[in-house]
Amino acid sequence: MGTSLEFHFVFSALGVGMPFFMVVIEALWLRTGDRAYYSLARTWSKAMAAVFAVGAVSGTIISFELGLLWPEFMRYAGAIIGVPFSMEGFAFFIEAIFVGIYLYGWDRLKPFIHWLCGLPIVLGGALSAFFVMTANAWMNTPAGFRIVNGHVADVDPIAAMFNPAWRTEVPHTMIACYLFTAFLLASIYALKVLKGGDGSAQRALRVAMVCALVLAPTQIVVGDMSARFDAHAQPEKFAALEGQFKTESGAPLRIGGFPDRATHKTRGAIEIPYGLSFLATGNPHAVIRGLDDFPQDRIPNPVLVHPFFQLMVGFGFLMLFVALWWLFASRIFREVRARALLWAIVVMGPAALIAMESGWMVTEEGRQPWAARGYFLVSQSVTPANGVDVTFLGFSVIYILLAVTLLWLLVRIDRTSPEELTDVG
Repeated sequence: MGTSLEFHFVFSALGVGMPFFMVVIEALWLRTGDRAYYSLARTWSKAMAAVFAVGAVSGTIISFELGLLWPEFMRYAGAIIGVPFSMEGFAFFIEAIFVGIYLYGWDRLKPFIHWLCGLPIVLGGALSAFFVMTANAWMNTPAGFRIVNGHVADVDPIAAMFNPAWRTEVPHTMIACYLFTAFLLASIYALKVLKGGDGSAQRALRVAMVCALVLAPTQIVVGDMSARFDAHAQPEKFAALEGQFKTESGAPLRIGGFPDRATHKTRGAIEIPYGLSFLATGNPHAVIRGLDDFPQDRIPNPVLVHPFFQLMVGFGFLMLFVALWWLFASRIFREVRARALLWAIVVMGPAALIAMESGWMVTEEGRQPWAARGYFLVSQSVTPANGVDVTFLGFSVIYILLAVTLLWLLVRIDRTSPEELTDVG
């Protein structure tokens, strides 16, 4: 399931982000009449369709896995979180319908009407992510039900969907989708500029970097809000994030380092005195609970959670730095030719991917050993069936093939001329 989600997260993130950029670039064509924007819009619409198709396949696999690999969990939680999954299905169908209309309507609809048909795709992708992430947030802060004689009772699906964690987890994840897509596009077109690309590449780079410039600082602010929320709602997760073993007043903020569960210390970290207490509460002398303060069989593994958290935060600030570098080097949105900056943008594509996947690892590993925190353990949730190792290998092969196919399609689409795109459309 973890392997499936790590792959699907990439496809679904692009499925959320690509329609947005497709609509933005087409709007620029409508506003300016610049043919380069039209060519980019045609190309990005084909890329969006490829991502949508592959994401639909990988998402369907995961829906089967929920029932096959986690039957006990679905029996326990299905009635509670069934509503957001059902709503996600409606959002997906709206998106699918308008993807067909949008692709078919390039030369058959008036330009403005065609652009309007792209908006439901943007909305459908965003709503799909929203509903799925509310269900994931519920797993971190379960709400909307009571346990009566060991059974789920008095289910309130709306309260479950809008559980305490959704306010921070949902926007943090959705912004990550748009930010990853922005830097991936910027990375591709920065490489084109380095290879002598024309003004079309510069236009695409400018659009992607303007969006990244807005999204990167926003993501840092929302991420800080999310960490503050974890400090009081999931204190054991927060302690694992920060490599905090001891409960202490004026806890330091640790940058880097490797948690050692044997000695209950985080080795090699740069420590900023009082930093963690201040960032978590606003009070530099506040008490931060450490991992040693919780039952050791009910805490996440800091050896996994802390490094992934550091990667996410580190690359997040690096993306902000590169976005600001581009802003000043471009003299406010002009073309850039500085090779060092362009190579830095190229690197930010893979960096954004690592940051996003690291964030997902933090979310999932930070909840361990719970499937629904405080109520239902992962060990109680999994299938008792044999042969799971065989299906694991089979699904892994499927996802690798999907990833290779998508990459091949995107490269082929990128190399297709605007005239060929018109013929295909």
